[in-house]
Amino acid sequence: MKATRVFELTALALVAVAAVQVGWWLFDQHAYTIEKAQAAQALYAGQLRAAQELLAAGVSEARVHELLPDIEIANRQAALAPAAGRALVSEIRRRYRQYAWEGSFFLLALATCIAVIARALRAEARVLEEQDDFLALVSHQFKTPLASLQLSLETLALRPLAPEQSRTLIDRMLADLARMEMMVTQILESVRLERGRVDLRSEPVELAGAVARVVGALEERARSQRIALTSDIAPGLFVLADPLALDVIVRNVLENALAAVSPVGGGSVSVSARVSNGEVALAVRDSGVGFPPADGARLFEKFSRLHPGGGSSQYGTGLGLYIVRRLMHLAAGRVTAESAGVGQGACFVLTWPAAPVPPA
Repeated sequence: MKATRVFELTALALVAVAAVQVGWWLFDQHAYTIEKAQAAQALYAGQLRAAQELLAAGVSEARVHELLPDIEIANRQAALAPAAGRALVSEIRRRYRQYAWEGSFFLLALATCIAVIARALRAEARVLEEQDDFLALVSHQFKTPLASLQLSLETLALRPLAPEQSRTLIDRMLADLARMEMMVTQILESVRLERGRVDLRSEPVELAGAVARVVGALEERARSQRIALTSDIAPGLFVLADPLALDVIVRNVLENALAAVSPVGGGSVSVSARVSNGEVALAVRDSGVGFPPADGARLFEKFSRLHPGGGSSQYGTGLGLYIVRRLMHLAAGRVTAESAGVGQGACFVLTWPAAPVPPA
């Protein structure tokens, strides 16, 4: 167990013991106040009996009052002075208020400490769980392309192949390398974003041209998967963004859309844009597997990979949409995801501040 976790658990135990001690102190002070009040009442009762006996013995009322100032005499009858009774009640209430305020303060402070430590423990447990999931995920995701690369290389080394067969194996190896490169890039990019080591520029970027470059790079993949990839963005729409970050954002969203359509066996992915209230919204719609409407926010969490059943998918690192959300936040933009339900496709909307058209 890590030293920090041992320290946190020890601190939590000590604070819990302190809270129990404060509670016991409050209970003990309450019992002590009751005991002192009963003792004072017994003392006043004894004084009343003594005063009555003195009066019965013929002692003057003035002399009795002089001996017992808390006792009043009226018609040879002894009674506790109202001021003394009020003073006793007032003292009891004062002590109750004092213990209540002091005890509440200490208990609140200790409860806050317990809550902070418990939250830190939960956060650490969540980080450890994410690390375990991440290691298992990376091991699985890298194992598949590595096994494919090994098989292709062994096939090439065993015997000479026809040019067509060699070309097929080479294309497969290049695809496996590209997949591993993408995963490594996403992992490194997520670490940089998590630690704030990203310095983005903010300049006018034409959206149509930026999207066209990404779409052009993904067209071959879409055709091989029988997916209709279309873009309908009017020229002249400029957004305030970093050109490289915008390329990463659009690429990750489109790759996510293509991955969502692939299990369906053919479909469509369309890209459109509109201007509204000084903002430019880029919508990416797909006819893929969709997701439950309540899971829209979960898609952008780290390592989140949803499939139609609501669990994790077997493809991807779960970092692409997380990177999209972080980059959009740094660019003063936002991203949302909507779906009518499982099997109903999805729509991702990226919104940037609109930029004025730069002079030619």
